[in-house]
Amino acid sequence: AVADVTLEDDRLLEIAADGTILWEWLASDHIGEFQFDAEERAGIKSAAGPETPRAYDWMHINSADYLGPNRWYDAGDQRFAPENVIISSRQSSVIAIIARDGSVVWQLGPDFSRTPEQRAIGQIIGQHHAHIIPKGLPGAGNILIFDNGGSSGYGAPSPIALNGQGLYARATSRILEIDPLTLKLVWSYRAANFFSTNISSAQRLANGNTLITEGAPGRVFEVTNAGDIVWEYMNAPSKFGRGSNSVYRAYRIPYTWLPQLSVPQEQAVR
Repeated sequence: AVADVTLEDDRLLEIAADGTILWEWLASDHIGEFQFDAEERAGIKSAAGPETPRAYDWMHINSADYLGPNRWYDAGDQRFAPENVIISSRQSSVIAIIARDGSVVWQLGPDFSRTPEQRAIGQIIGQHHAHIIPKGLPGAGNILIFDNGGSSGYGAPSPIALNGQGLYARATSRILEIDPLTLKLVWSYRAANFFSTNISSAQRLANGNTLITEGAPGRVFEVTNAGDIVWEYMNAPSKFGRGSNSVYRAYRIPYTWLPQLSVPQEQAVR
């Protein structure tokens, strides 16, 4: 069992236009596949102790995306079948690929100290928007992740994780681009005062730059491979006060998505 109390579980559904459920997956059915060690399993149980006032969100899967066509599957690696789904569990610091039979066929985390490759990446904490960069874009096939920081993970109780939850903590964010076969950290972005403890995303653009949504403060900006900021937008606060300008996720869309408007004259950013 995951825990001895009521859980908020995570469920993936694929639904046809007529409402028919074509495929579904339940996280708690696969806890034995997620590489949690004994201390992490104990941390999950103790975090959901009898003092918990409501149902406990043990995985908190905040994104789920089809892998889509990719070079790994083209080369014969069945783990990367386009219809498989990549998920991000911010609560457990796990990124995983779920096959159509429900099995976990690829995983990063939860403890990034276990292998040399994961130690080179560094502990991922509270991440969002893990996805494979689509074909046709620079870095295609690599996994792009907004590594939020904040706190996440399970383990033995400690002074900062008295019930075994929130074992890892960091007050900075990172963008990570990872080769899913070698686990090599291909590219990363971090900067002073760059931090969003929740929500947020990153999108690789056709020009090789990356669009970053620093969600909590409502900031969207574009950086080059060298980390230079070439475009930036701050969402204005509304009358509802603090936090009302947060942006969950932003995307750069092509002009062809708005055919009713004339294509504007672009100007180089100096």
